[in-house]
Amino acid sequence: MTSSTSTKIAIVGYGSQGRAHALNLRDSGFDVTVGLRPGGPTEAKAKADGFVVKSPAEAVKDADLVAVLTPDMVQKKLYEDVLRDNLKQGAVLLFAHGLNVHFGMISPREDLDVVLVAPKGPGALVRREYEIGRGVPCIYAVYQDKSGKAEEFALAYAGGLGGARANIIKTTFKEETETDLFGEQAVLCGGASSLVQAGFETLVEAGYQPEIAYYEVLHELKLIVDLFYEGGITRMLEFISETAQYGDFVSGPRVIDASVKARMKDVLTDIQNGTFVRNWQAEYDAGLPNYRKFQQADKDHPIEKVGKELRAKMVWLQGNAGPASEEQAKKTAAA
Repeated sequence: MTSSTSTKIAIVGYGSQGRAHALNLRDSGFDVTVGLRPGGPTEAKAKADGFVVKSPAEAVKDADLVAVLTPDMVQKKLYEDVLRDNLKQGAVLLFAHGLNVHFGMISPREDLDVVLVAPKGPGALVRREYEIGRGVPCIYAVYQDKSGKAEEFALAYAGGLGGARANIIKTTFKEETETDLFGEQAVLCGGASSLVQAGFETLVEAGYQPEIAYYEVLHELKLIVDLFYEGGITRMLEFISETAQYGDFVSGPRVIDASVKARMKDVLTDIQNGTFVRNWQAEYDAGLPNYRKFQQADKDHPIEKVGKELRAKMVWLQGNAGPASEEQAKKTAAA
């Protein structure tokens, strides 16, 4: 697969990642068609961006490579109802997350090359970095290599996204899926939000003002995360005070101790043995009752009321969608 108008790519889904992939690949010289449900929420957006939009079934029939960029829990049905019987013989089937393939929810046809390409950044960043001549690092993997050229296809796709301008790392479907789920659950989303809520509750229950607590445990977190992002823990230590450093050294391990790490290992075990995915599938099939309850509980937490009031006075935040909309954008990707 080379970067040319002779290579036909179908992007199924046009959320945050889908749009970035489609635009970058087109600008890299590929012939890109977008597959979306007629009348879906993103059809007009894809057409406004100048793409030919077809139903997923029609979009994939002539495609050399089909990229599945829809939410995880709709991919099994999408594959069984649309992709399996419409993908042409010997096509490349590409995923940006390995969950469905790794856990056996999708069993790809034997004649297909099956690969994974995952940019390590939200869609808006993938597009923005490409436009200014840079790129976001990508990881890639090969699950099924029928043609003998599956790795070449994955690398060409990653290059078309701009990944070759930054860094491309080979992985496996297993490694990408399990580490991605663990990072989200134990650190980035579940761990961070629970830590922030617990810190807020501790300060408020001790009699401190909720507004002060918000600034100390949530608002200023961005400053620290930015330093992590720019240069790791070393850079963070360079920019905080000696007092903050000493507190880090003596108190961090009291909060995140060996028992926390043991529970992290339990989380990882549940991911590795399929317990998490089975539970998530059952929850999805039941209509998401617990999911909605948990989601509402987070929205109703006192830190959210205080934060909304304080952020309304932060004029620099107004009109800034930023990466905070990425997860919601994934959910609106239409199949």
